[in-house]
Amino acid sequence: MKKIVALHELTTEQMKKINDIAPDYELIMGKYKELPSGTLAQADIVLGWTSAATEEALGDNSQVRWIQIWSAGVDRMPLKELNQKNIALTNASGVHAIPITEQIFSMLLAYTRNLHHAIRQQSQSRWDRSGTFRELFGATAVIVGVGQIGSATAKAAKAFGMKTVGVRKSGKPDPNIDIMYSLDELDKALAEGDFVINILPLTDETKGLYDRERFEAMKDGAFFINMGRGPSVNTEALVEALTSGKLAGAGLDVFEQEPLPSDHPLWKMDNVIITPHTAGDTIHYAERVLEIFLENLKAYRQGKPLPRNVIDYEKAY
Repeated sequence: MKKIVALHELTTEQMKKINDIAPDYELIMGKYKELPSGTLAQADIVLGWTSAATEEALGDNSQVRWIQIWSAGVDRMPLKELNQKNIALTNASGVHAIPITEQIFSMLLAYTRNLHHAIRQQSQSRWDRSGTFRELFGATAVIVGVGQIGSATAKAAKAFGMKTVGVRKSGKPDPNIDIMYSLDELDKALAEGDFVINILPLTDETKGLYDRERFEAMKDGAFFINMGRGPSVNTEALVEALTSGKLAGAGLDVFEQEPLPSDHPLWKMDNVIITPHTAGDTIHYAERVLEIFLENLKAYRQGKPLPRNVIDYEKAY
């Protein structure tokens, strides 16, 4: 009997949904290190991932043909080796559109209405009405990386009366974007933004993309948000831009080094809002990943191409 190994905990209802689609498969669930040795190598399908499983999944005796990971980012996956082994890889892209869009706007609103300062003052029982209070209405949001999350963010921005400028590699239009640029035109787009929102995946092309020159290309006093990948930003250059006043502030969920070291200067900057890589977290996460997996599983059982979220190994996303 073929096997599906789930490395994440599933509810009874979720397991039933998998069994209903693939009744001739044995479903095994457990943390990788708690499974008997060789269990994963015997699986046809792996739901979830851990770097500890790499050697077994790629071994000569491995029967793995498809891996559905629990995250959208694949930069930590052994893409070259998976490609060589002809193992299909699907991710959780699309699961994050709602929570990350809401996280982005929680930072935008906190910044414009000085809520991050108010929270600090509240903890000290201080009544302080000083500060500059801004509005999102009429401001320009530059969204770098217009996929599902970027499009959802642009839709929300339009509801706040913002102008939306998008950047995507293809330059293909999006109904929620007023002006779309290709990635080659990034600096031109950055110059327009009151708010610059990065949602790019991490690839060879985007690693270290936001360096001194890129921050210099931004409008003076822009607010920078990073919800993409930490290594896409040169942290030293970001700190310099914040310290000099080139950037008015930043909202950061991801960092070059995680966890962010406790002595890092970003922690003490009162114009910086930090969250610990939680933007994509939601109580609905598992059910949304399962929706993707179940749709793909139906196609897989019928010998059809996987219809959703298949990673292109050449593009690395």
